[in-house]
Order: sequence, then structure tokens, then C-alpha cells
Amino acid sequence: MCGIFGLIGPEVSPHALGLKILRHRGPDDMGCLAWDGLHMPQRCLSPEAYQGPESLRIWFEHLRLSILDLSKAGWQPMQTLDGRYIIIYNGEVYNYRELRKELEAHGVHFQSQTDTEVVLYAYARWGPKALQRFVGMFAFAILDVDAREVFLARDFFGIKPLYYMNYEQGLAFASEIKALLALPGVRARAHPQRVYDYLRYGLTDHEPETMFQGIYHVPPAHYMVIPVDAPQKATLHRYWDPLPQTRLDLPFEEAATRLRELFLESVRLHLRSDVPLGTALSGGIDSSAIVSAIRYLEPRAEIHTFSFVADEDAHIREEPWIDIVTQHVGAHVHKVRPRPEDLPRDLDDLVWAQDEPFGSTSIYAQYRVFRLAKKQGIKVMLDGQGADEMLAGYSIYYVARAVSLWRQRRYGELVHFLERIRRVPASWGLRFFLPRLAAFLLPPELQRWPRKLLGEEPMPAWLNADWFRQRGVQPYSLHPARDTKEVLRAMLLRDLQRISLPRLLRYEDRNSMWHSIESRVPFLTPQLVHFVYSLPESYLISSDGTTKAIFRAAMRGLVPEPILARRDKVGFATPERVWLQALQPWVAKTLKSAEDMMLPVLNLAAAREQWQAMLRGSRLFRWTFWRWLNLIRWSERFAVDYA
Repeated sequence: MCGIFGLIGPEVSPHALGLKILRHRGPDDMGCLAWDGLHMPQRCLSPEAYQGPESLRIWFEHLRLSILDLSKAGWQPMQTLDGRYIIIYNGEVYNYRELRKELEAHGVHFQSQTDTEVVLYAYARWGPKALQRFVGMFAFAILDVDAREVFLARDFFGIKPLYYMNYEQGLAFASEIKALLALPGVRARAHPQRVYDYLRYGLTDHEPETMFQGIYHVPPAHYMVIPVDAPQKATLHRYWDPLPQTRLDLPFEEAATRLRELFLESVRLHLRSDVPLGTALSGGIDSSAIVSAIRYLEPRAEIHTFSFVADEDAHIREEPWIDIVTQHVGAHVHKVRPRPEDLPRDLDDLVWAQDEPFGSTSIYAQYRVFRLAKKQGIKVMLDGQGADEMLAGYSIYYVARAVSLWRQRRYGELVHFLERIRRVPASWGLRFFLPRLAAFLLPPELQRWPRKLLGEEPMPAWLNADWFRQRGVQPYSLHPARDTKEVLRAMLLRDLQRISLPRLLRYEDRNSMWHSIESRVPFLTPQLVHFVYSLPESYLISSDGTTKAIFRAAMRGLVPEPILARRDKVGFATPERVWLQALQPWVAKTLKSAEDMMLPVLNLAAAREQWQAMLRGSRLFRWTFWRWLNLIRWSERFAVDYA
């Protein structure tokens, strides 16, 4: 797990931008690559050690977090023995041992025990088709000296980040946005549409454009080919789709058995490490399954769990569930209990780590979990990201399943389903369920009343509508899928690729790597996703309203039964309302700072009125409050230009 940075162009200069700014991503080692396009590329330990032409075609920088083969044999940039291919790599390909044997059968002689070398020779042999063989997370750049091109690739789900921008006459890329913003002449300019998306709906990471104009991310499951002599002619290619080509017709029990096998195999691969390993444990089904699977696969393993505990709100306090799991597996337990006053003290550090705004204070709780893990000497963590988007874990999926039954004209099943979920705490009750159901079923022109009831107007009063309209931003509603009878499957795919998972993975990567920890997500393998998405919707949410039905069955006998029986979906939640109410002076100061710097995107008078109404109890607490505060601090921390 590492940090990468590179410049490609007709005249680039050696410097240490990435090495300085991305040091947290790779504190164990560093290396550089210089190529003038005429002579053989030169690898060096640092810009200071480089001796050669100052006008280059390629300048790469790499920072290493050593996880596999901790020796110098894993140093990067790494090249093939013939010198044709040179890689800088961030990630882990967990099936590297199996791929290594296959490549050795083709005559490859390896010099290290790293997955980096396997990725390098896999590309040398199979080209872009090598990506389909990987199980893991990755973002890497390979220079092909003979073809005079650079190959950039990002993993199937976007677990590992890869940003790029046009720079001068060429192209720059990096693991984090802040490294690109540090380039001479680059301004942190706000992207109006992406700012609207965030403020209104909490959306980030859902489009190739970031919240900074001119800075993009390589989309998940894509690679880019960049001609060294004409970087402006770079091309982007998709190499994988999460939607399976076929549907499986397996009995429920047989499908559960197969899912168990796939999950255990994924966890087994994700345990490969030469450094101490821990797990994030929330007390929910997903993280509990990972911890329980580790104990099943490695009965003598020393398991360290790290958990956030919300002492201020009993409704989201998951400590009793955490204790059930840790006692079940005999884990070494580590818990963090942030206080409201901790948030302002750490926020600027967190905002800088994240690069872009984030959706709620739960990201701060995650930040503290990783900080605790680092203090305990952990370098690898396993986490349950992706399970909800695969297995229908969120409450909104009840609505999607109901709409599927409606569109399939299975009205009797629909009535039974609605009756059963009415008793499920996580379904919100009919007060919240029915307006969302109406938002699915009504045509767009008739959706205004349910949207208003839910407080989801496209342009609420606290936004400065004039500023957005002057910049071509059109307000919109998040319309559900309308062209399918399998609405649940369509929504899961949407959330996996655009709405939910991309931002969660960004939060995970930045929080873990800020503390020099590699975070692994065993649910996110192409094999697991294809299998789950090939199953009937009823296997995900059953007729009695049981979410993740197939996974609960698959984990029976492995995960403690009280965990599998849970119906009170909490998620990784923080007592945000309690925290912000306790921080009223800080909130007032933050809103005042927006006024002082004349932040143009908010109608601060309306924002203050709504905040006071919430404090008086005449208005419900909403996540929009946090988004205002986060955007203000982000704007200040990155000196964002809204002109």
C-alpha cells in the first residue's frame, strides 16, 4: 500500500511534490523515476539523488508502506529484467501467489516475494487483460519504454484512488488531490455542479469530476493509456462491469452454501500479510462476519478488534453487540469514545486528510478508530465496506423491493411484505416509508409533495440559488430507476457504482492511509459481487422483510446468533445531533466565518434560521447542517476559489 505521483509531458522537471505531501501513505521507503525519452529510464532514491537531464518526458515518485516482503527487494519504481516495463504501484493483489505460479510456468523468474512484481510481469505478459485476473485493490502506473506509453489502472470498485489533471502541455496523476493542487500555477477552484451535489444530496465521488475544477479521478474498473509524446491524446477504457451476464437459478440453501464458500475464500486471501493485522468491528452483521471468519479460518490467530462507541445516544450505541462478537472469538478489544469537544480540535486535520468534504461526523469516528489502531502498532485492517450495497442492507432498499413487487404485479406478496416490514424498526415506519414509495411510483411532475414532505426540495432556501443558476447548475431530484421491474437490483448497482460506495471507499482510504494503515475490504471482489447480483431479489430481502437474508443464512453457525437475528440496522452512526448541539458556540463561529469570507454558495440567513429552529425543537435535525459546516471548513482549509 503506497502513494504514487507522476508527470507526463514534453517538458517536466524532477521535484519532490508527491514525496512531501503523500508521505503519510508510504512512510517506509521512497523512490523516483526519470526518463527523458531518449536514454534508458533512470531510477533513483530521491530527487536529490537524481543526476541527469532536467527536461524530462516522465517523472514518477513512489512512497512505500511495506506490507508484503519488507525487504529492499520490494523497492519501487520496479522494473522487469529487460528494462522495458517500470511500475509504481499502490494496492494489494491478494491472489498474487497463484498468479506467480502461473507466470513461473511461463518462464518468469522473480526477484522478490511482493505482489508488485507479480502485477508487473502479469501486465508484461497479458497486457490490459491481466486486470481481469486480479483479486484485490490497486492503482498503478506502468511505463512501457518500447511503446512509449504509460498505462494507468484502477481496481474494480475504486478501493484505491487515482486522480489526474491536464497540466501545462501534459498530464499529472496522484493518489490524492492535494498533491495535484501543490503543482505550480494550480488553483483550488470549486466545481459548481459538484458543490451543489454535495450540499443538496451529500454526493461526492460519483462522477469523474471532483469538487475541484479540472481535477478528475480515473473511474473504477477503468484504465487509461497515455502516449508519452502526446499525453493530450490519452484514452480511457472500461474493463469490467459488476452486472453479471447470467442469472443463477439456485435453491436458497444451495446459494447460501456457495456464498459462504466465496466469502471465506475472500477473507482467507485478505489475511495475507507480513505485518500485524486488525479488524474494524461495529457490531453489525458485516464486520462481525469478518471477525468470525478469521477465527474460523485461523483458530490460533491473535485477533485485534477496533470499535467506536457512541456513549451519548443509546439508540446507536452498539457496544453490547461488539462485546458479543469479541467474546465469541476471544479478541483483544480496543474501543474509542470520542467526545463532542474532540471534533473541532481534529477537524482541520481530518478535512486535509480527506481532500473533499464528507457526509457526516461518522467519518470522524472512523478517523479515530484508525488512529487508535496505529497507536497499537497495526498496519493492516479489515473492514466491511460494500456489504450493504451488495446485500441490500440500508433501509431505503425496503422501498425498492416493494416497488419491484408492484411493477411485477405481485400484489399479494406486496401486501404481505408491507405488513411485515411495518414491524421492523429499520424500515422507519409508514410516516417515512410511504412518501419514499410515492417518490418511486409517481411520475416526476407529481413528485413535489412527497419530496417536500421529506424535506428534499431540489433548491432549498439555504442554498444561494442565484449563484448556482448563474453558473449553469440545474437543480434536480434523485429519481429512482424507471425502466426496470427489478428496482432493488438497479438501485444496488447504482449505489455500488455511483451513489453510496464510491464516497465510503474514499473516506476509508483517506482515514486509513492518513494513519499509514492499509485497509482491506473482503466483500468487494468481482467473484462475490457477480454471484450476489445473479441471485433473485427475494434472496436479498425476503418476503418477511429480512435484509441480507442470503448472507444471514450463509453465516449461520459462524457468526453468533444474536447478531444474525438483529433487525435494528444502525450503520456506522455517530450522535451527530447531540454533538452539534453541544458545540453550539463552535457552530455559530463557523457560520460567522463563512460570512467573513463571503462564501457565496449558502444563504446564511436561511441556514441560521433553520439551525435555530432545530435547536428550538420546531424542525427535525438533518445531515444538511453538517454539510454546511464541513463545506465552510473545507473552503478555508484548501483556500477554495468560488469566483
